[in-house]
Amino acid sequence: MKKKNRINELKVTLPSYSVNESAARAVVSAFTAQLNPTFDELSDIKCAVSEAVTNSIVHGYRDMIGPVVIGVKLYDDRSVRIEVKDKGRGIEDVEVAMQPLFTTDPDGERSGMGFTLIENFMDSLSVRSSPGRGTRVVMKKKLSALPVSR
Repeated sequence: MKKKNRINELKVTLPSYSVNESAARAVVSAFTAQLNPTFDELSDIKCAVSEAVTNSIVHGYRDMIGPVVIGVKLYDDRSVRIEVKDKGRGIEDVEVAMQPLFTTDPDGERSGMGFTLIENFMDSLSVRSSPGRGTRVVMKKKLSALPVSR
């Protein structure tokens, strides 16, 4: 089995202002575009990044501003690894938080589907968190093969 090699990487830190969610999505999609993903693949990645960053902003930092760190690694096997980290409130019970419709803001406009959406759009999702210390979300996606030129 051939070992995959990292061909490029990006790390960006944004303050947890809600307006920065769209900037994070744009930066990650523009960076990932060098692998020539399909429109659907790029849409999936953008949605997953939006959900992860929004979770950091809305739940991690709730009523304060802090850093949201986004790391993207691209590999020669056409796979993408995206990490979104914050130093916010953390998640008390990750297993419970990952259940569809679970929300810490039942009176708000949140549906509790963030992690479920990420799982549906990406090939894998890993969430690690410690209350009071923050959360780390790692998402991976293998892109389809490039079309053969004639």
